[in-house]
Amino acid sequence: MMIRPESRPDRHHARRFVGVIVAVLACVLTGTVAAAPAQAVAPMVAQTWASLMYRSLTPSPALVQLRTALATQQATFAIRVTAVKTAKAADVTAQTQLTTATAVDLSARTRYTNAVAALATAKGSLVQMSRQRPRRTSAVNAAKNAVSTATATVQTRKTQAQLTAAGLATAQSRARATTAELNTALTAWKAANLAVRQTQVKIAALPSGAALAARAAATSGDVVTQLRPVFTTADTTLVYGITVNKTVAFAFQRMLDAAGSQGIVMSGGGFRTRQRQIELRTINGCPNVWTAPASSCRVPTAIPGRSLHEIGLAVDITAGGKTITANTPAFKWLTLHAARYGFVNLPSEAWHWSITGG
Repeated sequence: MMIRPESRPDRHHARRFVGVIVAVLACVLTGTVAAAPAQAVAPMVAQTWASLMYRSLTPSPALVQLRTALATQQATFAIRVTAVKTAKAADVTAQTQLTTATAVDLSARTRYTNAVAALATAKGSLVQMSRQRPRRTSAVNAAKNAVSTATATVQTRKTQAQLTAAGLATAQSRARATTAELNTALTAWKAANLAVRQTQVKIAALPSGAALAARAAATSGDVVTQLRPVFTTADTTLVYGITVNKTVAFAFQRMLDAAGSQGIVMSGGGFRTRQRQIELRTINGCPNVWTAPASSCRVPTAIPGRSLHEIGLAVDITAGGKTITANTPAFKWLTLHAARYGFVNLPSEAWHWSITGG
C-alpha cells in the first residue's frame, strides 16, 4: 500500500520511450525464462512465473502451426460442404429423371406389348374372314386393313419403346454417375471434417493462455517471498520509463501495449527504494514508521520492507498524468484484463497493481 502516486517524483512517466528492450526477454525468447545477467540467480519460482506469463502471452510455434493448419482445413471443409450440396442437388435431379424415364419406358413397353397383341388378334380375324363361306370380300378387306393398321402401330410402338429404353439407359447411367460423385464428395467432406476436428483437439490439448496465467498467479506469493531477500536494483529494468522487476517486465509491457492499442495510455511508478518508503511513511503521517499498520497513515503506506514497490513487483498506475481511480477508463480496462498479464489490484487503492494484489 502506497502514498497516492501523484505525490511522488517517480509518478511522472507519462511519455513512453518506444524501443526499450526488456532484458527479461533475452531468455524468454529462447523458450525458457525472462532473465538478464543479474537475474541469472533469480529464484526458480520467479523464473517459472516469468516463463508461464511469457508462454501465456506468446503463442507457441506449435500453436501457430496448428492454427495455420486449422484455417486451411476449415477453408477446405467449406469447399467440401459446397461440393456435397452441389452433388446432392445433381443426384436428386438425376434420380428424378430416372424415375420419370422408368415410368415412360414402362408405358412405352406396355403400349408395344398391347400393339403386338392387337396385331395378333387382327391377323386371327383375317384368317377367320378368309375361311368363311360364302366369302365376304368386304369383311376380308376390312380384316386386311385392320392387320395393316395393327402392323403400323406395332412398328410405331416398337420405335417408341426403343427410344424410351435408350432414354432410360441414359438416365440410369447419369444416376449412377451422380451417385458416385455424391459418394466421392461425401468421402472428401468426411475427411475434411475429421482433419478439422483432429486439429481442434490438438489445439485444445495445448495449455491455454488463461490456464498458464492461472498457474503463474498460484506462484505469485512464493515469488514475493523468495525474491525479497535476494533482490538488488540490478534486478530491475525500464518499461516505457517505469522501473519494474525484470521478472514482470515482459508481461507488464504487453499489458501497457494492449491497453494502448485500445486507446488506454497508461504510465505510473514502479520500483522505489527502502529509503523512499521510509520517507513516504513520514510524509503520510504514519504514527510509527516501522510498526504502525498501513491503514493508520493518512494515505495507506506499507511498512518499510513489506512494500512490493521495493522489489519492483508493484506499479501505481497513472493515465493522462493523473492517478487512476475506480471511475476511470484505465481502471475499468485493468479490471477486465490485468489478470491476463499477471497483475491484481489492491482493493483499497485503485491505482495499485501488483502480482499478488498486495
